[in-house]
Order: sequence, then C-alpha cells, then structure tokens
Amino acid sequence: MLKIQTIRIYQHSQPQGYRILVDRLWPRGISKIQAHLDYWAKDLAPSPALRRWFNHDPEKFETFQIRYQSELQQNPAQKAFVDLVQQQLAQQDVLLLYAAKDTQHNQALVLQHFLQAALI
Repeated sequence: MLKIQTIRIYQHSQPQGYRILVDRLWPRGISKIQAHLDYWAKDLAPSPALRRWFNHDPEKFETFQIRYQSELQQNPAQKAFVDLVQQQLAQQDVLLLYAAKDTQHNQALVLQHFLQAALI
C-alpha cells in the first residue's frame, strides 16, 4: 500500500517517492539539485503570519494545527494539490519534505493528516 510520509529534507537517507517541499521558504544549505524535488507546494504552506506566530513552539502546536487546517480548507490551491497527491499515490509513495528540526511539531505533519482525511 502506497503512503504519504513526512521526511526532514536534511535527512541523509531518504525513501523513494514523489518529493514535495511543503515549506514556504527554501531550506538553508540545500541546492535545487540536492533537493530532487518533483513539486514545491509553497502556496499550501502556513501563511507567513501563522508561521511567525507558531515559531516552532511545541506548546503552541495544538492551536497551530487548528489554524493551519483552517487555512488549508480556505486555500483555493488545495483541491488541485489533493488531486495531485491522489494521482501520485496511484503510482508511488508521496514524500512531504520539510526543514524544521522538530520532527513531532511541524506543518508537514498537519498537512499529512489533512491529506489523509481528504483522500478517505
């Protein structure tokens, strides 16, 4: 069964799949060649205001999830993105790449849950 995975872009060994960067800002120290991206979903990343408010504070993560999911639901690009992910899942795993150091509290996890719920 094919799946949606979240992967830190700086991780050395990465599984094969359709690679989507889910950060609005390009990750430091990674060249476009090193990234091997198939798609950059910067329009679906949290808004700059929400990203600055969250500031990767684990104590704010629960509220961040609610606010980011609300942004996703209102985002006009969301439907096409869900369709793209669904098309890719028919052929391969989808990898949501992010730069945050915290692997438990980041937007890629929220987007992964959002996509899984949308694809049921």
